[in-house]
Amino acid sequence: MLFRASLTRRDALLLLLGATLMHVLSLAFPTSSSGSIIINTHSGSHFDPAAADDTWNAGWEGPPDVGVKTVTVKETQMKTQTVKEMVSAVQRQQEQLVSTEAMPLTSIVHHAPGWTLFRNLYMSGGTLYIVNSDGSDVGWPGRRMMTSPGLAAENTPENMALREPTEQDMRWISREEAIRRWGSRIRTVQGNTVLVNEPSQFLRHYYHLVAELFFGVQSFWWGTFNSDSPKASTASTDGPLPDIDRIIFAHSNADGWRDGPGFNAYFMRAAFPSITVEVEEDWQDRVVHSQSAANEKVFLFPLVLLTDRSASHRGVICGSQTQRIAAEAHDYMQLDDLRGLAGKGGGMWWESVRQNVLSFAGIAPRTEEDKVVITYVSRQGVSRRKLTADSHDSLVTALQALVARKNKEYEDYIRVDGLAGLNAAGVKHADAVSVGKKKRWELTVMAAETMNKDAQIAQAAKTTVMLGVHGNGLSHLLWMPQSSTSVEAGDVKTTSGQRAVIELFYPGGFAHDYHWTSRALGHAHYAVWNDTWYTHPDEPGVDYPEGFQENYIPVHGETVAMVVERHVDGLALETKGHL
Repeated sequence: MLFRASLTRRDALLLLLGATLMHVLSLAFPTSSSGSIIINTHSGSHFDPAAADDTWNAGWEGPPDVGVKTVTVKETQMKTQTVKEMVSAVQRQQEQLVSTEAMPLTSIVHHAPGWTLFRNLYMSGGTLYIVNSDGSDVGWPGRRMMTSPGLAAENTPENMALREPTEQDMRWISREEAIRRWGSRIRTVQGNTVLVNEPSQFLRHYYHLVAELFFGVQSFWWGTFNSDSPKASTASTDGPLPDIDRIIFAHSNADGWRDGPGFNAYFMRAAFPSITVEVEEDWQDRVVHSQSAANEKVFLFPLVLLTDRSASHRGVICGSQTQRIAAEAHDYMQLDDLRGLAGKGGGMWWESVRQNVLSFAGIAPRTEEDKVVITYVSRQGVSRRKLTADSHDSLVTALQALVARKNKEYEDYIRVDGLAGLNAAGVKHADAVSVGKKKRWELTVMAAETMNKDAQIAQAAKTTVMLGVHGNGLSHLLWMPQSSTSVEAGDVKTTSGQRAVIELFYPGGFAHDYHWTSRALGHAHYAVWNDTWYTHPDEPGVDYPEGFQENYIPVHGETVAMVVERHVDGLALETKGHL
């Protein structure tokens, strides 16, 4: 018999082992009956953006639909045919997406040196792009009047040359070239933006951030969108202004725009509670991720106010007359013309910002003023730029004597005239006509470094006359109530209801900081050199003599008291004089 009728246990084990081994080998090394392979050409979520970048257009809705179909091809042909189908589909969709609407032309709403309000400004790789029909800069403001490299300023020829802008900072480009360079790789930064193109050099100062930068911002914003403005756009309104959604400090980190006392952050959160603050690191994110040589991308800002300190100083008003960057914005918007509007006081364009800050500090709106309030912002407790001890004492004594005398005049007026029906403050509404003679007077010697921020704002908000040595504390003039107008005739000035700032300088010294800001808000400004005063149009020239920053500044207290009294009482006061 050739085969045995039964298997031994050893045979069975060998057969089982062999079958198991064959099964495992068949799984590890599958065979094919032909050289073909079945593939699915639907790209789905596995589309490779490196092959065709599709992610940078605001209207993009996902990778292209190239259809679902089964194709039998030789393995050597698969990659070439599939990639060609996918790339052609991407190109067709890009051509459909990049239209006039997807690449709107840039336009300028308003421009003054250092202040340019753009519609549809582009940024790629750190360069600002103006997209127009032909790529020409003819008919546009000069590049150097709009922007700069954003470097710190020094008064040297070498630094001035470095701060001149090039095509790396701003370029004009035709729409045709823009489409060729960026295709559909556009990201729209929705909302309204302020782009601050300056380093932290000045931003870390309360005055320079609020009374320069934001003074200019509000000048342009109010001037564009409020219907009372001489330069109002077609989008102007009688109601609230459009929100500023974000401010970008392109050359300053998060610490660089904050001042030591903390008033910059206080102001930002009080005046613009919904604003998003972006800093240099955030700007660099956009710069870095848009500058790929293979897939260059671009950000589109639909409405952006570009501010540039160096460009402002190239303007005549800032560079030659005031040294205040906000002066270019304020003058361009013709905001001084508003003072003649019926029922409108000076500084009406700033009032919404002021009210936001006051309400944040818990200060209720004032419907009437029952006192003349003199606020002396003393620097005697700080390290530099202060009065001599004798001058400080002389000033306080003279102001106290003035207040005591004016309050006695008020009491005598009440007693002699026998007025009835007085309010809680002792003033009868119908008879409180004269600003000075029929109100009580009050003096506050304000040591700001000992007060919290709310208290400082509250004091400024009720001030009639603010005075002090040139210094940061006078920035609080921003929160003083609005002024009515003054009348100037020759070298004589009369006032009625006008606020005033009296700035004490070392004799021979003068700076425009608080002088220009006061006048922009409609307040009077007096510069005092010891026993001599100056006011518009006879202000001194700018100078910083030895002693300007020192602690031995003299002042004649009685001179200051006389200027305060004559100003508040609306009496004629020469534009320069001395006791």
